Amino acid sequence: MNRIVVVIVVIAGVAVALFPAYAQRLLRAVGHPLANLAVAPMERLAVMDRGLRDWWTQRMALQDIHDRNRALRRTVAKLEGEANQWRERVLALERFSALLDFQQRAPVPTLAAMVIGRDASNWYQGVMLNKGAEDGVRPEMGVITPAGVVGHIVKTGRSTSIALLMIDPNVVIGGLVQRTRDEGMIQGTSQGHVRMKYIPPLSSVKQGDVVVTSGLTGGFPRGVLIGRVAQVEESESDLFQVAAVDPAVRFRQLEEVLIVLAPHPSDVELTLEPAGPSSASRAPAP
Repeated sequence: MNRIVVVIVVIAGVAVALFPAYAQRLLRAVGHPLANLAVAPMERLAVMDRGLRDWWTQRMALQDIHDRNRALRRTVAKLEGEANQWRERVLALERFSALLDFQQRAPVPTLAAMVIGRDASNWYQGVMLNKGAEDGVRPEMGVITPAGVVGHIVKTGRSTSIALLMIDPNVVIGGLVQRTRDEGMIQGTSQGHVRMKYIPPLSSVKQGDVVVTSGLTGGFPRGVLIGRVAQVEESESDLFQVAAVDPAVRFRQLEEVLIVLAPHPSDVELTLEPAGPSSASRAPAP
């Protein structure tokens, strides 16, 4: 086999030497198809190479865009968080400003306090405040906001205190129907509502009447807004009337309150706007 290959190579060499022109034509005739066969794969490889390079370039560009977008999203999230914090500070300043203005206008000394806890059980309706005995807070002191009555202090610690809300059944406050001047007792219910009991049977109390503190009992001066009569109910006896009262304060939104340090004199009227959507919306944490 090797001898045959050698003989063919020798014959080809002699033919090229003796007949150069013929050999060139022969090589061109044979080489052209072979060249075509070689060119096609090379072209495909070139196309694949360009495609791979384009794909890699696009991938790197997309990766860069993805990284930039991720960095921008982090920046936006950080800025939104800071904006929310500043918004909360602005709202807190507005509430504190309204609270301070009300405190300065009040005819009785009060102490500002923040709500730092809420009762999570069903035993009572109350909140924890960040002021206690060392701040001069004592049980039975009234708790209010510019919107109206909140409740009263029932327990004090060194630096904290517990206030029962007006919607708790254990809270009883002297109330006065502002239009008719009829007095009664304000008390919470186990369902978290407020009722005014012991209204005189001949009273003309009706839905929409404003109810304020009478100043005769409890730790409140006279005239602090309690709410509006929602419905006059039929009493269990004919001796008195009973009315359901819609509180002016929104207890679930309490954030800052005022503790009434001294409700005297009891016959001083504390000027407050009537209960309503406008006054409730201006109150700090109604």
